Amino acid sequence: MKTLIKNINIITPYEILRGQGLVITDGIISSIDREEKLSMEYFDNVIDGKKNYLSPGFIDIHNHGNSGFDIMDSTEEAIDNIAEFHLKNGVTSFLGTVITSSYEKIEKAIKNLVNYDNKVDKANLIGIHLEGPFFSIDRKGAQPEKHIKTPNLEDMNRLLSISNGKMKMVSLAPELKGALSVISYLKSNNVIVAMAHSNASYEEAKKGIYEGVSMATHLYNGMRSFSHREPGIVGAALTDDRVYCELIYDTIHVHDISVEIAVNMKGIDKIVLVSDAMRAAGLKDGEYELGGQKVYVKKGAARLENGSLAGSTLNLTKAVHNMVFKMNIPIHNAVRMASLNPAKAIKIDDRKGSLEVGKDADMIIFDSDINILASIVGGDIQWIKN
Repeated sequence: MKTLIKNINIITPYEILRGQGLVITDGIISSIDREEKLSMEYFDNVIDGKKNYLSPGFIDIHNHGNSGFDIMDSTEEAIDNIAEFHLKNGVTSFLGTVITSSYEKIEKAIKNLVNYDNKVDKANLIGIHLEGPFFSIDRKGAQPEKHIKTPNLEDMNRLLSISNGKMKMVSLAPELKGALSVISYLKSNNVIVAMAHSNASYEEAKKGIYEGVSMATHLYNGMRSFSHREPGIVGAALTDDRVYCELIYDTIHVHDISVEIAVNMKGIDKIVLVSDAMRAAGLKDGEYELGGQKVYVKKGAARLENGSLAGSTLNLTKAVHNMVFKMNIPIHNAVRMASLNPAKAIKIDDRKGSLEVGKDADMIIFDSDINILASIVGGDIQWIKN
């Protein structure tokens, strides 16, 4: 099957190509060239982009659920609905995020993710992000305190074993006793380690980075605040080139100036936009649940009864929109933060994350206001706006 997408503005990680076409052959990007040259070839299918933008599909590496469902529901139906929502909102690939819970529930959620088969008309589940249970009580946020544990290799080995090679990222607090051994163990098993829900000092965070931490989960949130005398985990993350920084840019979790500081410090290629969405994403304000706790959503902000933020109702399309229209980031750079950067962070950029010859044809078409018009997975249009 050979498909041409023409009359489109192609977003690469470094520029926007205008007046060029993109060819997909059997689900892989096979050519990007001048339209007049490509139009002379034979194609099974021709898609008219109508002068909109063609972008790599977004990759959400930190999300708990949406549309009334949560990864912790541990059902095929839940993943189906979560994946369908993602596709309509520009996400073509995602990690299913498992929250702190009892080991029984964590294992059940992991096994459900492992056994899930990707389907047509839905975003691709590409792995697991284990957020917990090795966290600081002081910075637990919406992580259920009664299930927070001390890091240990026995439990980590068990969870890694049942993940059947699909564990892509684990978030933990690097300052805890036993954490450094777990970090080293995970790195040796090619699992990305992120620091999160942590009260680590600058020195403690740096020790974690030396052992293998390469990500700061939802920067600024769930971690010791920056101080001029104790830079903490924020200072370590912002100044160490080995670390990618997640940002939940919903204008609720982080102030615009904090976003600007992060972008200026890390540069375009080390910021990873995430949704950290919970089951209320895509739904109205009201009462919901996260990790067995009541969550109240008001004006789009999800909070526990004590006022702590409990995930978000964000999607990556809105996060990219905010980067472009609030931060004035060039559109190709904002797109990179939601596509190539997360792909690089979890080491799948050899096949996903950018529109380059030889990579998977997972892409989206959107207009100048970043409204998603179509989502393409594996070279086929899987969703189109009516």
